[in-house]
This record gives sequence, structure tokens and C-alpha cells, in this order.
Amino acid sequence: MNVSSHFVNYSFFFVAALLFSLLINGLLLRFSKTLGVRNHQATLVRWSSTSKPSLGGLSFFIVFLAAFVGLPFFAPSDFSFFNLQAVGIMVAVIIGFLTGLFDDAYNTRPWLKFAGQLSCGLVLIVCGVYIQFFQLEYLNYLLTLFWVVGIMNSINMLDNMDGITSITSFGILGSMLGIIFVSGQLSNPLGLIIIAIMGSLAGFLAYNWHPSKMYMGDTGSQFLGIILAGFGIIFLWNGGGQGTGISPLGSVLMVATAFVLPLADTTTVFIKRISKGSSPFVGGKDHTTHHLCYAGLSERQVSAVFMIFSTLSALLTVRIFHQVLNLAAYGYLLYAAFPIAVFIFLFLVAARPAPEKK
Repeated sequence: MNVSSHFVNYSFFFVAALLFSLLINGLLLRFSKTLGVRNHQATLVRWSSTSKPSLGGLSFFIVFLAAFVGLPFFAPSDFSFFNLQAVGIMVAVIIGFLTGLFDDAYNTRPWLKFAGQLSCGLVLIVCGVYIQFFQLEYLNYLLTLFWVVGIMNSINMLDNMDGITSITSFGILGSMLGIIFVSGQLSNPLGLIIIAIMGSLAGFLAYNWHPSKMYMGDTGSQFLGIILAGFGIIFLWNGGGQGTGISPLGSVLMVATAFVLPLADTTTVFIKRISKGSSPFVGGKDHTTHHLCYAGLSERQVSAVFMIFSTLSALLTVRIFHQVLNLAAYGYLLYAAFPIAVFIFLFLVAARPAPEKK
């Protein structure tokens, strides 16, 4: 299959997912005004005080399933996609989706959500999708579990303002798609899955851009969390899974660059809440996005800031992947300057005291 054929397939998957996402979200918004609406107390942890249906996650999952069903018609005949790792990703995504769906529907206890997230990590490990960083396998398993649970919670915590999580997730997936292109893995069906999810995010963003008509809810954030964690293992931690020989330091640099926004936000919130003696797991309006608004930006301007950072992080991640085998020590430091600068900027913004409640 030549490059032009791959381009047609990728374009078709993106446009189809985008249109499908617009249609699904439009129908859900029209026919269900209450499904997934969080109770009054739950809406207080979001920037907006208005209750809105949390339906976006349903469209993500439907598009994901449709992409899986359509894969056999577009993947090369000699490429066996439905292997153990593919099964692991599918099962983990289903568990993540159901974990979020139950939380949206029943506001489940935190330990049940944690059990669901832990199950996602265990399924990936059993099916061979785990971080290959240490010489000792059990350390790789522990790191994988920490990564999966951490990213699923991080994406969930980042979903606190219109458009932010969609923009950030789109950028992270874009970095992985870029790695597929520069590494010549155009025949990898995971690329079609990624482009389909990006299309569903673009379609959802039409309803989630400020002022939003709907939220993605925990259904969406848990779905995106396990997708980003699982694909992050394959394309960032393990260098695309193609035996590229990327060093552990190179992997860490790519992960830090691609995931800089959710990692910076979660780390900042944890540090602030722990320093104040409060629980880091209780929601609040003290995220980096909120403090950018406190500093005078509008919600749309905050989204634009995150869009710029997300685009730069995706481009730099692909650049690092392309050059990592030839990087000298100063090269690592040069590329590391970006995620460090973004973290410091967001941390300093969030360090400013929030305005007092009137």
C-alpha cells in the first residue's frame, strides 16, 4: 500500500469520525437533557456552575468501536492486528469506559474508581502492553500500574473547564500520530484508531467549546485516560514498539514533553493541596486553568493558551523521536527546556492566591 493510499485512509477515518461525532453528540444533546448531569454538589468543582449533560464520553466510545469494526476493511491484508495486545487495549478501554459511566450514573466511591483503573493496568500488563524501562520486570509492572492510574486520574482532574481536556488529548494523540508517520509505520492500524479518536474529539469540541453545551463526564475522561496511557506506553515509553533502541532517558523526555500539560496541572494541584493540609483527591477550583482565569484571561483565552502549548508539545515530541538516537547531552537539555518551562510557568501562575470569595 503506497503513501497516497494511506493518506486517503487516514483522511477518511478522520472525516468520518468527525461527522459521526457531531451527529452522535447532536442527537444525544437533543434527546437527553439529563443523562449524566451531575448533582449540584458535583458541579461545584467545575469552573462553570451550570449543570449540563455529560454525554461526550458516549460518542468517544461509539466512534472507537466503529473504528475497530472498520479496521479490517482498511488494514493491509498481511497485517495481523487482532492479537493479544489489541485485545488487551480493547478490554482495558471497555473497563475504563464502564468505570467512568458508572461514576457518572451513580457517583461511585473513590475506591471503586481506583479498582477500575487498576484493573485497566493489570489487563494491559497481562496482554503484553507494559512499560519496558527497567531490567527487572516486576519494576516495569509497578511503573505501568502507576502510569495507568496516574494518567487516568490526571486526565479526569484536567476536565475542569470547557475544551481543555479535548484540546490536550488531541495534542497528545497528535504526537503519537506524528511518530507513526516519521517512523514509517503508516500500515500500523493503531494509526487509524488514533485518527478516529482525534476526529471524535474535534466533533465533541464543537459542543464543548466555551460556552459549552455538554461535558464529557467521567465516562469521557476515563476513556481518554486509558487510551492515552495505553498508547503512551506503546509510542512514547517503548519508542513505537518497533525496536528503535531509544534510551530510557529519551523515553522519559518524550513522555514529559507530550504529557506536559496534564502532568504539570496534576503535580501543581497535588503540591498546593498537600502543602495546605487538604486532600489532593477532593475537587476544587485551584487548577492551573482556574488560576489563568484569576490572572485575567477569559475561558476562551485559557483554551487558546492550552492549544498553543499542546501544539508545541506535539511537534517537539515528534522532533525528539526523530532525533533521539543522535542526541548529545546538550540536546537532551535543550529539548527538556520546554516541558520544564511550561511546568514552571503554570506552577508560578497557580502559586498566586485566588481572589477571595465575596
